[in-house]
Amino acid sequence: MDEEYLRHPFRGVPSMHQWLLSQGYHVNIKRVGRLYRLMGLQALVPGPHTSKANPKDRKMPYLLDGLEIVRPNQVWATDITYIPMPKGYMYLTAVVDLYSRCVLAWSLSNTMTAEWCAETLQEAIDNHEKPEIFNTDQGSQYTSEVFAGLLRYHGIRHSMDGKGRALDNIFVERLWRTVKYEHVYLNPASEPVELFTGLNEYLYFYNHERLHSSLGHKTPMETYKATIFLPPQQHKNNPVPEYGQGYINGSSVAALAYTPEQD
Repeated sequence: MDEEYLRHPFRGVPSMHQWLLSQGYHVNIKRVGRLYRLMGLQALVPGPHTSKANPKDRKMPYLLDGLEIVRPNQVWATDITYIPMPKGYMYLTAVVDLYSRCVLAWSLSNTMTAEWCAETLQEAIDNHEKPEIFNTDQGSQYTSEVFAGLLRYHGIRHSMDGKGRALDNIFVERLWRTVKYEHVYLNPASEPVELFTGLNEYLYFYNHERLHSSLGHKTPMETYKATIFLPPQQHKNNPVPEYGQGYINGSSVAALAYTPEQD
């Protein structure tokens, strides 16, 4: 289902249900809907938004409409995707510099909490200065005081995708598609540590070796380092790490369990 959604993201629950039946999967539509909610999926057409926003939290305007992104650390963005595992799911988040497409920090978790998202953002700031604008969707992780307060503390302007407009965060969505097709589906992991190790290797490749035609056939890290605007003294005190930082959320990696699929 995950691969089919990436190929045809216009599929909503009814369409995906019919496709699964045509492929010989005997599953009812309620289960497909439950999996869509669990995975955070939605059809990329007008329709109900499946992100779990808190209606009491403050929503911020979308600041990227018409904005020309011309330098690194001008705009960062983040999102969460799920990684299917043999007996459930793990969640992956990343912080991406939109100018260079460089993955500045990433993390795995078995839960999607505001604290986890804030820790990943802080990891990126600690190693790469900070952006002028940070773009997210309207999920409750990002509208929470834990996350929004961290942005205010660092003086970062918070931009949010419009409700029901999945394409507003298209650059991070493209990263997920690339990661899944070039690594996850080709190298299915049986447990979280194996998944982490494989993603660590792949994201190093993505940042340092994978050439992007949109970057003039350069790598994301090459583009990020070559054009970053930092005074020489700041370069010395805050050298750019060789690749985006990654970690597994949780005190014990060995004890980290999946997010199980509920029947």
